[in-house]
Amino acid sequence: MKLGIPKEIMAEENRVAAIPETVAKFVQKGYSLVVESGAGRGIFIDDEEYRKAGAVVVSDTEEVFKTADVILKVKQPEFNEKLQKHEIDMLRDDSILITFLHPAAPASRENVLRLEEKGVTALTMDAIPRTSRAQRMDALTSMSTVTGYRAVLMAAMALPKFIPMVGTAVGAIKPAKFLILGCGVVGLQAVATAKRLGAIVQIVDIRKDAQEQAESLGATVAGFDVPEDLAKGSGGYAKALPPEWLEKERELLQPLVADADGIILSALVPGETAPILITAEMATLMKPGSAIIDVSIDQGGNCAVTQPGKEIMFHNVKVSGLQNIPGRMAFHSAWMYANNMYYFVENAFKDGKTLDLNDDIVQSSLMCREGHCVHNGTLKALGRLKEVVNG
Repeated sequence: MKLGIPKEIMAEENRVAAIPETVAKFVQKGYSLVVESGAGRGIFIDDEEYRKAGAVVVSDTEEVFKTADVILKVKQPEFNEKLQKHEIDMLRDDSILITFLHPAAPASRENVLRLEEKGVTALTMDAIPRTSRAQRMDALTSMSTVTGYRAVLMAAMALPKFIPMVGTAVGAIKPAKFLILGCGVVGLQAVATAKRLGAIVQIVDIRKDAQEQAESLGATVAGFDVPEDLAKGSGGYAKALPPEWLEKERELLQPLVADADGIILSALVPGETAPILITAEMATLMKPGSAIIDVSIDQGGNCAVTQPGKEIMFHNVKVSGLQNIPGRMAFHSAWMYANNMYYFVENAFKDGKTLDLNDDIVQSSLMCREGHCVHNGTLKALGRLKEVVNG
């Protein structure tokens, strides 16, 4: 079976789905690989290193898509301006696509429809279950570690003030206040990074264990008591709150938002559209010069005014909706992602050639098959959940 590694085309995306280390392991497993020339340039890996690892390197993007049985990517397919073709249109009808698809996000609806029409089998790396067996394949956790760290640095660069308390000859400058919404892997890394910079950190998360972990890192927890059965789903992830509870959360957040200098938004429900936690009206209450870094934007965003892929000023507040934060710190994120991908492929194709549709990790990450979307979170977002029969 042949694996194809195209060069990523999203703006500022420097990651790659396979590095020479994982290429060599794939070759040892009996796979052949075709890599697009320049695919590793963003992390300072040249074509010759891929050749030495056993891959065939080609300069023709379409050749990668046409000859590979399985395409391994980092980010969702996009329109290739250079070729004037969409990456989905370049896929073979009988091929398999494995990448981050973020299929429930509003911006991904067109891709879902395109993949259905194309009839390819597509698996999304953001739907791998958080289980001990899937830990080595959990790219979402790997990339979230990078995102939480980088998001705080982005906020620090956006703020026109110091983060720590600073003593000066004319008096002490108070430390900045950070508010972290959602304390999964992203949020906890954000807490740790903001504390290292000297910020006062407050968090809101509906899960008790997430609150406890944030407190252990030095954050203050804003109380919001939600029944356990409403707050926590399978694998420890947060569940989507019913509308009345979501409104209660917004009421709690309003004074916290108004008092914050920097806000990191990372409240996600796996495979579903991100909940809106900060309305446009709430954003207008923030102090001039404050910053919102909405890292949940791949699934729609937690702030009503966030624009995908853009940084905007809204009532003197900088609102960032940059979508590929790990791609801006590509050296370590590509290394983690490539290894996650290797273990995912090893598990998904146990015999080296056939996708194991009975495997629970495959079932969880399967987005599209035989012309139909089979991913529950996506079907819910599309309003056709009742149509699905998984597997």
